[in-house]
Amino acid sequence: MMTVATSLTKRYQNILRATIQHYIATAEPVGSRTLVEEYNFSVSSATIRQALGKLEKDGLLYQPHTSAGRIPSDCGYRIYVDSLMTPDNKIGQKIEQRLTKELRRETYSFESLLQRATQILANLSGYIALITLPQTSTNQLRHLQLVEVSSTQVMLVIVTENYQTQSILIDLPASNCQNESNNEDNLTEELHILSNFLNAQLKGKCISDFATLNWREIDQNFACYRDFLKQLLQQLHYSLKSSISTPIMVHGVSEVLRQPEFSQLQQVQMLLHLLEEEQDQLLPLIFETFEHQPLNRRVSIKIGSENPLESMRPCTLISAIYRQGDIPVGSVGIIGPTRMLYENTISLVESTADYLSETLR
Repeated sequence: MMTVATSLTKRYQNILRATIQHYIATAEPVGSRTLVEEYNFSVSSATIRQALGKLEKDGLLYQPHTSAGRIPSDCGYRIYVDSLMTPDNKIGQKIEQRLTKELRRETYSFESLLQRATQILANLSGYIALITLPQTSTNQLRHLQLVEVSSTQVMLVIVTENYQTQSILIDLPASNCQNESNNEDNLTEELHILSNFLNAQLKGKCISDFATLNWREIDQNFACYRDFLKQLLQQLHYSLKSSISTPIMVHGVSEVLRQPEFSQLQQVQMLLHLLEEEQDQLLPLIFETFEHQPLNRRVSIKIGSENPLESMRPCTLISAIYRQGDIPVGSVGIIGPTRMLYENTISLVESTADYLSETLR
């Protein structure tokens, strides 16, 4: 794709840029007369028509009807995003200021903060805003506590570094050392000791590592609990990993569906079904780590046919990872038509991800 961009002369780049910008603003096919009248090209209408023909031949523009002007193809948008536009940092500063002003960590749980951040992002962008809850399997343990429920069951309560809580019921093993602890006070004391031991051993470790810890190194005083602890942590790992059934917060659907690209009912139904019923398919697209983006950009941009899901083909998805320290834990994304105001949207996504990373710091 970049070979096509570098082969374009400055004039062709300017004409392609102007065509895409005009189409994004109006949703109307762009003809040579429009470009001559509204943009400062010091060339004739015939020269513009020739340039539009070449850009169409290169696959960057196409005509929806033979009598109409041109509109950008997915390849044209890709050239534009990678080479011809500059993100608007002012809009990024605007959302950062608004998030800082409206969201106070001491008055919000982190989940509520994410909900409000999603609303603000949708409001400022005019598109569908998505923010994933932190992925628990990559979170680090902050604190845990074993609490007696009955003589045969305990409840494990954990708090992760981003202040998510989770509770799990665990059956006590029918071992000798548990049989000797018939007294309630003894069981409560042992659970307290075990809680302290587990906190000392596990605090700061990622949940995803729990199922593979080497328990041979456990102190001999806790040898009788080895199987129980191993079972407990494997169940904890599985439970936390599977508990994220609806990890994506979504706002702005009604706004984006007013765009002309979504005038067909089937397209609307497919997109709504994806957002409401198939978030497990959307999650790998939005929560994606990546290393190389043009201009050292920190966002992932999937335009139209670059999306693997059919329901996303009329759309562009722009996403960025937010982190806890150096660990990727969640993602911020925007879904809109391929006729998207990319300059604004890229900055909005980057700035929101930066804000959430700073909040988790």
